[in-house]
Amino acid sequence: MTVTDIQEPILITVALCTHNHADRLPRTLADLGKLTSPSRLWEIVVVDNASTDETPGLLADTSWWPPGVAVRIVREERLGLSNARNRALNEARGKYLLFVDDDETPDPQWLAAYEHDMLTYAPDALGGRIDVLFEHGERPSWLQDELLGFLGHLDHGEGCWLSDPATPFYGGNFAVRNDIFSEIGEFDAELGRKGKINSGGEDTEFYRRLVASGFSVRWVPGAIINHRIRVDKLRRRYFLELHYRQGLAEGSRKRGSGTRLPPKYLFGQLARATGKALQHRFKHGKEQSLRLEMNAIYFLGYIQGWISR
Repeated sequence: MTVTDIQEPILITVALCTHNHADRLPRTLADLGKLTSPSRLWEIVVVDNASTDETPGLLADTSWWPPGVAVRIVREERLGLSNARNRALNEARGKYLLFVDDDETPDPQWLAAYEHDMLTYAPDALGGRIDVLFEHGERPSWLQDELLGFLGHLDHGEGCWLSDPATPFYGGNFAVRNDIFSEIGEFDAELGRKGKINSGGEDTEFYRRLVASGFSVRWVPGAIINHRIRVDKLRRRYFLELHYRQGLAEGSRKRGSGTRLPPKYLFGQLARATGKALQHRFKHGKEQSLRLEMNAIYFLGYIQGWISR
């Protein structure tokens, strides 16, 4: 065997999971072709998560493939973002699995920034900055800075190590060493978006498992993703629904196999949160009260999740 017969190992597998986003997917695919390639080998795995629109045809068109980069398209029929991500990790051949969503535009230096920290620090996982990009129209007046995180905005500042459960990475921009999954498990299929159901949490739950198990997580501020926000997300109802479904999921999980009767303190929390939200709305107007309303509807969902499981 000669030196030329030995194939260089793949450092990064970029995993793109998509479901029925044929209207937004072409821009993301085109943006992948604009990336500055890292010095080490990388590949792309696209998981079509049971799409019923024009997505399969878009993915079959190889014109978007970056030159010299291996691209594989696979289909996962089990609906749910966690199922799609679990399929990606089982398909990946890279040392690190790097996730990007189908409504995002990575900065051209996105891959290069991750590669630098992978080779410099050898972390078990990495997370990067997410900026919010309003595609159509202006930012609504009620969309306060504290609410941008619910649209994916994330910035932990300068490069550092993350170990606090309260400072996670987000699902639209993070990487994990592939062999970690065999030690702490895959993504929880009960969490995450499922079709049109607006929910999440699989990314932060996985992050907390990582840090609880003592794995190292590196924050990479130069690995920037721009999350393109649709107009239909710029509604108060979107934020309220997101928190209600989060409460549903967490209430159901907390109850476990216990009684269907929720603890009395939950009703007190709901009453207090509702009172604060109403008082703030009457005093300052609805443009200033959304965050408190989200707290209240979270407890409503939590109680409903506990009862119905």
